[in-house]
Amino acid sequence: MRLKFGKFEYEPSIRRGEELRDVLKDPKALHEDFDAYYMFRDVYRSEEDRELARKTGIRFDITIIPPRVIGEEFIKTHGHYHPKINAHTYPELYQVLEGEAIFLLQLPHPEDKSKIIDVLAIRAKGGDEVLIPPDYGHVTINPSNVTLKLANLVARDFSSIYADYKRLRGACYYLLVSKKWVKNSKYSVIPELRQLSSVHLEFLAVDEIYDLIQTPQKVSFLREPERCLKLVEALYGVNYEILGY
Repeated sequence: MRLKFGKFEYEPSIRRGEELRDVLKDPKALHEDFDAYYMFRDVYRSEEDRELARKTGIRFDITIIPPRVIGEEFIKTHGHYHPKINAHTYPELYQVLEGEAIFLLQLPHPEDKSKIIDVLAIRAKGGDEVLIPPDYGHVTINPSNVTLKLANLVARDFSSIYADYKRLRGACYYLLVSKKWVKNSKYSVIPELRQLSSVHLEFLAVDEIYDLIQTPQKVSFLREPERCLKLVEALYGVNYEILGY
């Protein structure tokens, strides 16, 4: 699969089904390898946009997740945490371009990632934006029979950390095709799941998050996590001070 975007065509990094085996509820349900999803990183419509993004320290990506069921589960991303910058990890901004997504976010105890402090599932459809808060790990699920296409903006210094999701066999909840959420017994502490709908981030004042490349001051919080803590509290009811962060 190739992506035509603006003046350019891009080749993807491909996540194979076999790479998801360690994060499935039932690893034995994976009977064959396949292209699970496609990641197009650092993509732009023009050289001018590419240069501006690099100067301001942000990166634009697109991910495409075709529909599929593995055993009892909908297709999903591997799941990962983000690296720290100062006291918190980098946030990330997503937008659903096509299809439907469920973002499963979890906040682990600072000293033990098998103990989850907060977990929420955010349902989003075409045009919706989702902020991944500092210190949360996340998985994206395609719960439909159509292809899911996502865009994201993130700090250029960002890199995904997969080890804890692999060690604990995925997130603290699995979403089954029956639409039932099931707890992952590998975790020692799992709070009740909070389910939210995506909200439009009006302060961004754009229809496409790609356009924020032209106004990088609006997303400077992607490189300075402390600047979005109050926003996270307003969006998701998360008080970092009370939670020990």
